[in-house]
Amino acid sequence: MRLLVIDTATQALSVALLNDGRPVEGFHDIVGRGHAEALLPAIAALPDGGRADAIAVAVGPGSFTGVRIGIAAARALALAWGIPVHGYSTPALIAAQAARSHEGGPIIVTMTGGHGELFWQQFDESGRNPSASVASTAIAALARQLDASFFYGTGAEALVTARGAGTAITLYPDAANYPLIADLPPLPPSPVYGRAADAKTMAERASA
Repeated sequence: MRLLVIDTATQALSVALLNDGRPVEGFHDIVGRGHAEALLPAIAALPDGGRADAIAVAVGPGSFTGVRIGIAAARALALAWGIPVHGYSTPALIAAQAARSHEGGPIIVTMTGGHGELFWQQFDESGRNPSASVASTAIAALARQLDASFFYGTGAEALVTARGAGTAITLYPDAANYPLIADLPPLPPSPVYGRAADAKTMAERASA
C-alpha cells in the first residue's frame, strides 16, 4: 500500500511517499511562507506523481495558512484519485521525532503561534501519550510555567530565550517520519487551530 504524506503546518514543506510504511522518496525544505507555490510541484516530483492508495495530512496546530493549504491539497487529490484521506497531529509527529534522542523525562513540544504565544503539548518520554490537549500560551507565561531541561519544536528557541535556561532543539515535522506515529488513531482531515479564532462572527460579538 502506498501512502502520500503531506505536512505544511510549519515553515517546513514536507512530503513523502511511503510503500508499506517505508519511505520511497520525499522532499523536505524550509520554505517559510512559500507552501502554496511549492507544494504541488513537490508532490508531482515524487514517483508516479505521488499517486498513492491513501493520503495522510498534518492538521496542525501551526501556521493557519500552511495547515489550510496542506489540507486543501490533500482533499483535492483524494477526491481526484478516489482514495481516503486522514489527518495527524503535528505535535505528535515532532514528539515522536524527539523521542529518538531524548534522554528521559517528559517531552515538551513547542510551536510558533501568533500574538506572542506558543502552541505547546507535553508527552511522556516515549513521545506518546500526551498529558493534555494542545494549548496556546503567551511566551512569558509559559516560561514561568514550564520547568524542564529540553524543549523541542519550532518555538523552542523563543521559549528558552524567555526562560534564560534550558536547551532548545529546533525540530520541524518531516513527512518521511510518519511511520513513527502510523499506529495512532487517525484524525479527521480538518484544521486543528489550537487557539480561538481572532475574528468573531456578528452573532458572537452580539452575545459577548
